[in-house]
Amino acid sequence: MTETKIEPQGMALYPEIVEAPRWTCSLGGASITTTAVYGAVPILHSGAGCGIAQLLGVYYAAGENAAGSQGGTSTPCSCLIEKHVIFGGEDKLRQLIDSTLQMMEGDLYVVISGCVPALIGDDIGAVVKEFKGRGNIIFVDTAGFKGNTFDGYEDFLGAVIDQLLEPRKKKKKVVNILGVVPFQHLFWKGDLNTVKELLAKLGIKANILFTQFDGVKKLKNIPEAELNIVLSTWNGHKTAKKLKESFDQDYISFPSIPIGPKQTSAFLRAVAKKLEISEEKVESLIAEEERRTYRWVEYMTDVMIIGMPHPYAALIGDTNTIIGVTKFLANEAGYLPEVVQITDEPPEENRDLIIRELTDGIESVLKPEIIFEKDTFRIRENLKNRTFQVILATSLEKWSAAKEFAVSHLSIAFPTYDRVIVERTYAGYRGGTCLLEDLLSKHVGPL
Repeated sequence: MTETKIEPQGMALYPEIVEAPRWTCSLGGASITTTAVYGAVPILHSGAGCGIAQLLGVYYAAGENAAGSQGGTSTPCSCLIEKHVIFGGEDKLRQLIDSTLQMMEGDLYVVISGCVPALIGDDIGAVVKEFKGRGNIIFVDTAGFKGNTFDGYEDFLGAVIDQLLEPRKKKKKVVNILGVVPFQHLFWKGDLNTVKELLAKLGIKANILFTQFDGVKKLKNIPEAELNIVLSTWNGHKTAKKLKESFDQDYISFPSIPIGPKQTSAFLRAVAKKLEISEEKVESLIAEEERRTYRWVEYMTDVMIIGMPHPYAALIGDTNTIIGVTKFLANEAGYLPEVVQITDEPPEENRDLIIRELTDGIESVLKPEIIFEKDTFRIRENLKNRTFQVILATSLEKWSAAKEFAVSHLSIAFPTYDRVIVERTYAGYRGGTCLLEDLLSKHVGPL
């Protein structure tokens, strides 16, 4: 199976236009990653609109989430205007940092610069250096035009490595979890904690960086890990390589968050082998978890068989979400993936791996057509003249699923405005069951 590219009529005239892309800019990526670290305070050096855009377009789109105590409308911002473009914004930033340190309590202050400072040449590093004696403060150069959300995630962690971390003695069976972008990955909170709990059953301590109350301490503990685990075909790899260079930490990667028994068991076996955990201990845990999971799935078999047996499915979303969901539904629930559209614009050099995961990794007789597409209009066009009965996508596809294609729909990827997602997770053994609950609930009834 090869990548397919469909060019709707007329769109070739405006190749630079993208309707409703499924990510924000690199400033947004660094900002949302900062707020996911409990105790970290983002300080935006940008126009005022850059901050509010993240609240409306990222946090709310991530399952109607608030930004937390240090984000949203309370985010410190230099609010640059025309005069700063002419005379520079360094003095404004200096005043902003000083007032933020006085007024906002935090364990780490992160100055995040946008497009305007990059264009006018503000020396953000020099200004931040003036405040080094007043606490933990770092800066991230994230001009929006330099990249997207995923770049901002890597830039934030890169700044942490370069400006905050110091060498520490490694601890056995301690790992860092990388590759899951907060908010951009809808189920990040529940998924990360599920992975942490699974590894703990094998005696492995997972440092998940986000969602923990002592967030900045977790960041500073990064060098203690003997292994970094990257849960992505491409995201987080830049950080893992940087940690290898800085602290000589080895890393292992997986294509996505593991969903359901098959993926989760394979994940646990691979990590346990890398950390030299006894095979007997691993297989005992896997046998216990699989026995329980398949027993609970038995309660759903009637609705699976009678309600909609072996349905053709269309899947749309970011790589990390779609690979895990597609493999679970095809390999364990009998779904037939007809078309998969990847929306997070992964680098070209990683696309062959993604295609292999979605073809060679699929046990179904039907291998999906794989399309890499970020434009919402083109994504809708790519769904026409197909036979799918179920669509797992974003809330942007909700209207067309009902009105245009007359199929059931479940929002599983960013952006999603029609679900509130806090601790919900599709990760691990129980996560696959939760996914089936949400999906099957769409077409049971009618009463």
